[in-house]
Amino acid sequence: MPQVPRISMMLIVLSAELPFFTVSFDLPEYTAEVDAVGTLRLLDAIHACGLTEKVRFYQASTSELYGKVQEIPQKETTPFYPRSPYAVAKMYGYWIVVNYREAYNMFACNGILFNHESPRRGETFVTRKISRSVAKISLGQQDYVELGNLDSLRDWGHAKEYVEAMWRILQHDRPDDFVIATGRQSTVREFCNLAFKEIGKEIIWEGEGVNEVAKEKETGIIRVKVNPKYYRPTEVDNLLGDASKAKAILGWEAKITIDVSMNSVDM
Repeated sequence: MPQVPRISMMLIVLSAELPFFTVSFDLPEYTAEVDAVGTLRLLDAIHACGLTEKVRFYQASTSELYGKVQEIPQKETTPFYPRSPYAVAKMYGYWIVVNYREAYNMFACNGILFNHESPRRGETFVTRKISRSVAKISLGQQDYVELGNLDSLRDWGHAKEYVEAMWRILQHDRPDDFVIATGRQSTVREFCNLAFKEIGKEIIWEGEGVNEVAKEKETGIIRVKVNPKYYRPTEVDNLLGDASKAKAILGWEAKITIDVSMNSVDM
């Protein structure tokens, strides 16, 4: 009969969530069940099964916690101000991790991850929506893309580097919480510029607000329009992370820039 191997240490990474903020307004109770209570259930199972000394637990937290930002850039000590049911649920998840760590001496950590992109990014996210749409425009399969707030500022990194940061958090000698970010910022408008540059097209912007459009410089064809239905019910305008703690303690620092991330997504 085969022997069940003894496990000296188990790593649990909780990255399952209902992440899209718009859906969270439509399904607030379900969002709370998944993103808040789901975290609690895992932590409580670890404790109830007597696995506190055998498990290292990581929860993928989010820059959406900062919402209506109280300072720029945002770091571990920046006050939270969530602006969606998703962000509120994730704030519960964050604090229940801290609570179980302090109450039961668990190795439980939060990684406050700012936006990070990869070819697996869901198409409901603006970066993937833009890159997919621009790729289709280049193939003649789509005429233009409709977006919401073009002025939103985000700190965009690459998922490959952020997974390494998660690993380093779990390998640290004591449990702690870390902001994971690039410390660099771009608007949605600038992201569009980069995307069209990847297919050899330059776009110019005209108008403002809901009347703003982007046209191909050579042809004058409209390629980007604003549609108010894509505005958030409560906007999160300015996310910029300060990952100096991760650099000092974990030796982690983001190196991949947004244009390189863009190149790896769809173009």
